[in-house]
Amino acid sequence: MATQKSIYNTLSSLSIKGKVERKGNLDYLSWANAWAMLKEKYPNAQRTVYEHDHTGLSYFTDGRTAYVKVGITINDLEHIDMLPVMDYRNNSISVDKLTSMDVNKAIQRSTAKAIAMHGLGLTLWTGEDVPELVAPAPKKAAKKALKVGDANWKKVEAWVKANSTKKIDEVMKTLSDGYSESSLKSAKKAIEKLLVT
Repeated sequence: MATQKSIYNTLSSLSIKGKVERKGNLDYLSWANAWAMLKEKYPNAQRTVYEHDHTGLSYFTDGRTAYVKVGITINDLEHIDMLPVMDYRNNSISVDKLTSMDVNKAIQRSTAKAIAMHGLGLTLWTGEDVPELVAPAPKKAAKKALKVGDANWKKVEAWVKANSTKKIDEVMKTLSDGYSESSLKSAKKAIEKLLVT
C-alpha cells in the first residue's frame, strides 16, 4: 500500500504547467510529455498495448465500433485504460471506417489516461464522466409591437383579408408568432372588423 501511495503522491505532485496543450476547448497532456515525465521518475515503467486474443489486432470491437486497451505498470502496479477509437469530434468511429492511424491515436490517448490513473495530470480528466449538458435553446427575438395604422399594419391588414375565412382565434394565434401579446390585444377589434368585411 505504501508503494501505491508513494507513486500516486509522487506523480500527482508533478507540475504539468507548461506541458498542457489545448485542442478546441479541451486541455490535454500529450502522451509524449506524459511518458517523458513518467520515465524521469520511474525509468522501469512499462506500457502494455493489449491485443485481441483471436485477431491479434491492437483493438477490440463490438462489431460496430472499437476501443483500445492500454496498461501502464509502475513497480508491479498496473492501471489499465480502455478508450473508444474516436474521430476529431470525440465520436466513436464505425469499424468499417476505422484506419490504423485512428487506432494509433487512440492508443496514444489511452496511454496518457493510464498514466494519469497513476496520478500524473489526473486533474485534466476531471469531469470527463459528467453527462454533456444540453445547450439552452437560443432566445427568441423580441416580438414586434403591432399598431393599427403604422407601416406594418398595412401588411397585417392584407394578410388578414387574404385569410378572412379563418376564425379570429386562428388569426390571433398566427399573428402571435411575430407580434407581442399586448399589442395584439389592442389591435384585436380592428382585426375582427377586417374578418367581417
